[in-house]
Amino acid sequence: MKTFPKSDILKHLPKQFFASLVSKVEQVKTQGHDVINLGQGNPDQPTPEHIVKRLQEAASNPINHKYSPFRGYSYLKEAVAAFYKREYGVTLDSETEVAVLFGGKAGLVEISQCLLNPGDTVLVPDPGYPDYMSGVALAQAVTHNMPLLAENHFLPKYDSIPQKIADSAKLMFLNYPNNPTGACADVSFFDETVQFAEKHNICVVHDFAYGAIGFDNKKPVSFLQAEGAKNTGIEIYTLSKTYNMAGWRVGFAVGNASVIEAINLIQDHLYVSLFGAVQEAAAAALLESQECVHELTAMYEERRNAFIKSLQDIGWDVQAPKGSFFAWLKVPDGYSSIEFSDLLLERAYVAVAPGIGFGEYGEGYVRVGLLTSESRLTEAANRIKKLNIF
Repeated sequence: MKTFPKSDILKHLPKQFFASLVSKVEQVKTQGHDVINLGQGNPDQPTPEHIVKRLQEAASNPINHKYSPFRGYSYLKEAVAAFYKREYGVTLDSETEVAVLFGGKAGLVEISQCLLNPGDTVLVPDPGYPDYMSGVALAQAVTHNMPLLAENHFLPKYDSIPQKIADSAKLMFLNYPNNPTGACADVSFFDETVQFAEKHNICVVHDFAYGAIGFDNKKPVSFLQAEGAKNTGIEIYTLSKTYNMAGWRVGFAVGNASVIEAINLIQDHLYVSLFGAVQEAAAAALLESQECVHELTAMYEERRNAFIKSLQDIGWDVQAPKGSFFAWLKVPDGYSSIEFSDLLLERAYVAVAPGIGFGEYGEGYVRVGLLTSESRLTEAANRIKKLNIF
């Protein structure tokens, strides 16, 4: 059969690092081993029942069998505005400051194509979510990595960015609560971010995917809570984590009206909005009882506490994450992150994600997802103990 060559842009997309991890895990499973897979980021709980019921009811309405409005139904954008007012005290214009997304990932990839030209500079956290790089590659832009170091609480240090780079940068990605480190940011950090962005005319894109998941009675802070934040950027939120709606592919971007218009414009050419029943269910998730969110966060905190204690009990010097559903664990001396991950998979049948997959400064760590039961997490710790590494 004739083979047609891929475009140059596709050829220059970054490799999907975690595809190889999935392949390794499947190979061990086919050998008959019970693998505890902590390397994924896929929520393990079902979508709350009241949200599913709303979808079921809405799916039978013939109006939802037609094309939805290109930029989404007004009721969903109004629900987003009400959600932000209730949760963060942030006022949004539902028509000009809210864009409906096909999941947060779509927005995070699209934004580079919306605002960047070939050769433009983007500031990217390292370690960070790999798909930021996908959008940058599609826009044919270039990156400058911002190291996230433990001694800086995994926050970037803006004064370490060379003046020339800061002046040339057009876009900056941030993500708190952070994937993969589990770190959180406060309003003072976002105030500093706004000042830096204003000075250098940079658009900030804050990935707020784990916005609902904060521990120790500390609610994660929205970037838009910082004074002047709407003037300097946007925030991207997904319902995937907050409401266990990963497969539903629904999220939104909020903030600077010119950036929201750019997102809407590119999506006008890519999609005809989301299935109306999904939009109705999403509005219900945002507006109705949030008890399911509180219960979910409490469950992740219980898992975190049990798992971290189990690891500390076996002698592994690890720190508890402050948010997200990930733990960022220091690799013991003498191993690279890939070597240690392979060791855990091949000898303990525990799958974790090597830190190098998230960037150069992820080396020396592995990422663990708290996305299985407490008993499975403690069993993973017991299996690691038997390796006599610590």
